[in-house]
Amino acid sequence: MKKPVIGISGSIIIDGSGNFPGYRRSYVNEDYVKSVIKNGGIPYIIPMNSSEEVVREQIQNVDGLILSGGHDVTPRFYNQEPHKNLGGILPERDVFDFNLVKFAIEKNIPILGICRGFQILNVYFGGTLYQDINLKEKTFIKHNQVNFPYLTTHSVDIIENTKLKELFNEESIMVNSFHHQIIDKVAEEFVTSAISKDGVVEAIENPNYKYMLGVQWHPEMLHSTEEKMNLLFSELINSTY
Repeated sequence: MKKPVIGISGSIIIDGSGNFPGYRRSYVNEDYVKSVIKNGGIPYIIPMNSSEEVVREQIQNVDGLILSGGHDVTPRFYNQEPHKNLGGILPERDVFDFNLVKFAIEKNIPILGICRGFQILNVYFGGTLYQDINLKEKTFIKHNQVNFPYLTTHSVDIIENTKLKELFNEESIMVNSFHHQIIDKVAEEFVTSAISKDGVVEAIENPNYKYMLGVQWHPEMLHSTEEKMNLLFSELINSTY
């Protein structure tokens, strides 16, 4: 049986050294690729571009979609002015990711959003973000561990009667953390499926779609050290059949 092809949203990195300073390169972190392969899929990096026609055809060639991490989501896409603590943005990538989501839904293929990808799903469907975690009161957990991506550093509680609960079958799991933006208003189409001890939304899912789930942490970085994190990828792949 043919293995499912899983598209991974690509980004742009600006070369800051060597012979080509300022040169734009299409890329995605290798852990996404390894996670798809480990769980039985064929990974394809989807290069970022501004053509809806091209993005539509890119989606026609994949069976599932991973929205990868990266830049802060541009606040104008959820009707806010930029806060002084906003990090680096790439509006053209936001538009690219929104088009990926639009055409993936048209094709009815499963979607997994990771970190920025989790936030993109929420914003696409009308949710909002805190542009910096310090704008939310009573947060106290360190949500950006800075180093050691293969290390889990804080717990999240999994909500009952959700897909995430069905997958992990645990009340709480340990995760890694590399973000400073967090969800404020959860989009109406989604339910919260995990939350940290300081009230930060850590996972959302669309109960009316075959598989549309977003997590704030980076399971791809944990695929070799935390075996249960592979459940997110294996379920994405299984949902393509």
